[in-house]
Amino acid sequence: MSRESAVAVRIRLLAHAAGLPERASTGSAGYDLRAATSEPVRIAPGTRRLIPTGLVLGLPPGYEAQIRPRSGLAFRQGLTVLNSPGTIDSDYRGEVKLLLANLGDEPVDVERGERLAQMVVAAVPEIRFQEDDSLGQRPTEGGRNEGGFGSTGT
Repeated sequence: MSRESAVAVRIRLLAHAAGLPERASTGSAGYDLRAATSEPVRIAPGTRRLIPTGLVLGLPPGYEAQIRPRSGLAFRQGLTVLNSPGTIDSDYRGEVKLLLANLGDEPVDVERGERLAQMVVAAVPEIRFQEDDSLGQRPTEGGRNEGGFGSTGT
């Protein structure tokens, strides 16, 4: 994508911010978000903490920011983003914070500036719902109808 066709996202760095979101490589879909803490934060096993980023986003209408875990932290330490992906709506103007949970067996110490999550900006189409009473009344191609929660593997 050229710079001319890139989606413009306004951003405000609060005084405690630890930097702008950055991609780890040119092919990365997500932009890394850093901890904007004044001191280390310990996340004990089985607990959750809200970690500030120091960022305020100005997403254009029709877009959202999805906050997702970093796979390496999830694998090595069990650190994940709850309600993943978290959604930042285009009309939200508060500080972006990361709701992290430690699903591992050991405490995790979060240091200022550490890359903790990734943000993917995605288009959100305007939706117009249409009532249709015929849905679920006749078999669909593949025959799933109300089958779900693993029904294709049984």
